[in-house]
Amino acid sequence: MIEPSWSHYRAFLAVLQEGSLSGAARALGVTQPTLGRQIAELEQDLGIALFIRSQRGLVATDAAKDIAPHAEAMAAAAGAIMRAASGGTAEAAGVVRITASEIVGAEVLPPMLAAFRRVHPAVTIELSLSNRVEDLLSGEADIAVRMVRPGQQALVARRIGTVGLGLYAHRSYLETATAPLTIDAVMQQHALIGFDRETPFLRGLQDRLAITREAFALRTDNDLAQLAAIRAGCGIGFIQHGIARRDPDLVAVLAADVGFSLEVWLALHEDLRASRRLRLAMDHLTAGLTAYVAASQP
Repeated sequence: MIEPSWSHYRAFLAVLQEGSLSGAARALGVTQPTLGRQIAELEQDLGIALFIRSQRGLVATDAAKDIAPHAEAMAAAAGAIMRAASGGTAEAAGVVRITASEIVGAEVLPPMLAAFRRVHPAVTIELSLSNRVEDLLSGEADIAVRMVRPGQQALVARRIGTVGLGLYAHRSYLETATAPLTIDAVMQQHALIGFDRETPFLRGLQDRLAITREAFALRTDNDLAQLAAIRAGCGIGFIQHGIARRDPDLVAVLAADVGFSLEVWLALHEDLRASRRLRLAMDHLTAGLTAYVAASQP
């Protein structure tokens, strides 16, 4: 077996993501024949078929699905190498890749990152939004903002505090709602906004409230879509206090009866502590998130 080049694995990941040679070629900025040749050479080097042509495009084989996590790890490592080389350890320049949940990344971090960039314009920020806990040890990100305590070794972790969450509804929804705002009425007679599939968050709700997936009138697993639905007056749902309090039209529902909190942590691979730009970013995020936590108490 011939060891393939990284460019061939990069082509493989692009086709896997785009589902076609033409889409992958556009994503990588190469010609379709070049990409097709790289995929063919990768299949020849590995001795396996990676894709099957179908009416829906290129469908990954079982062998492709087996090697995909390893190729993704290679891509993460390659990205980490490029970020590490983008600025010297003593310089406030280069790339900082931050991972956070959808809500925190879209609603909480942008003002902090804008302020950081005004002070350190030579630092480029890459922001990865995902509710999946990305692996700092494999180089998927440099800094992680997490709502659970990091469990991996070799990480420098700072506990920022806790943010409170409660039920909120837009004023327009409450003006048209006829059912009283009691716990039983909210659970049974109001339009609740929540998750489509079983999630740790939903299981945590079930520990506090007699609530199931069927109780939600609007279901989506995207946190930003839930927030948008609440803001649009679709019904009642959970929002972090620090986010809800920015909008005077969002009204707390049963604040004295329903609510819980999530921990906020910042994590960095311990081998990256020597990087000045990462230390500066960590300190800046610590200050910003500490202020946000203070504004997110019940």
